[in-house]
Amino acid sequence: MEESARSRKIDMADCTVIIPTYNEAENIGHLIPQILAHPRCRVLVVDDGSPDGTGTIVSQMAKDDSRIGLLSRPGKLGLGTAYIAGFRRALAEDANMIIEMDADFSHDPCYLAPLIAAASTTYDMVIGSRYVKGGGTTDWGLGRKLISRGGNLYAGIILGLPVADATGGYRCYRRSVLEKINLNAVRSNGYAFQVEMVYRALRVGARVGEIPIIFPDRRVGKSKMSRRIVLEALINVWKLRFGLI
Repeated sequence: MEESARSRKIDMADCTVIIPTYNEAENIGHLIPQILAHPRCRVLVVDDGSPDGTGTIVSQMAKDDSRIGLLSRPGKLGLGTAYIAGFRRALAEDANMIIEMDADFSHDPCYLAPLIAAASTTYDMVIGSRYVKGGGTTDWGLGRKLISRGGNLYAGIILGLPVADATGGYRCYRRSVLEKINLNAVRSNGYAFQVEMVYRALRVGARVGEIPIIFPDRRVGKSKMSRRIVLEALINVWKLRFGLI
């Protein structure tokens, strides 16, 4: 690519898609090109020292495309801290929109355009929602459905959240929202992180909306869900409710 054309692509790319990874070598090389098919998007992978070589794959891809960034960390430090580190990098690099996205294809890149459009025109924070009209899940067992639905109901009632899918991790923020939130105060590190970010966004006056997405189970690899993560979510909702975090 000629240097002038490369520069124009970088100038257009004002939306940073943050992807936390741990052992996603089978997915990441296929996912990144689909994201970069959207001219406004660039990618920042936050890799927690994946032993399967995820970071190496991204590093090699970044040599050929300046819209790909890699933030390498020494080990598994958690989802929440990965996103906070990614937010800080994206803000420092002047992103106007910051998007959270999983690496496992549960978050289909086809929804990037409607997420960005909704954040550009209507909302300060947009959640790709499984639980609004038109949204849904596929390939889930009954247990996972109950945990997800129950978790959203639990958090929504305790915190008074006016959204159907507070635990959803496919979302787009305007930079102004992340600039208003005190990122140093965010304490949740597992899936409770998503609930905490919705809560804090609403507390700073953000307009939070949802668009429907279909959420399939991951293509390959293992889920990162654990009992510890579920317990953190149960406890941290009450800590947020009483201002303890």
